[in-house]
Amino acid sequence: MDDPPDTDEGLPPEPIEVPHTLLSLDALRGLVESYVLREGTDYGAREFTHEQKVAQVMAQLDSGDARIVFDPETESVTLLMRKT
Repeated sequence: MDDPPDTDEGLPPEPIEVPHTLLSLDALRGLVESYVLREGTDYGAREFTHEQKVAQVMAQLDSGDARIVFDPETESVTLLMRKT
């Protein structure tokens, strides 16, 4: 008997959520620092130091407010905020 056709054929692979707890502390910190540095200029009323920004993002990952996503098509990783 023939297998059913693969319905995903030709479609780009779906992004994969990566639990931050699976990364080493060094890899996680490097990822968060890279994200903070590419974030852009602050437009808020209060400026934060680099360390404060890193700590805020780490806290968002710990609380589940942010997530790490790997895109297999571009082989890139980014941090995204969860929709509320």
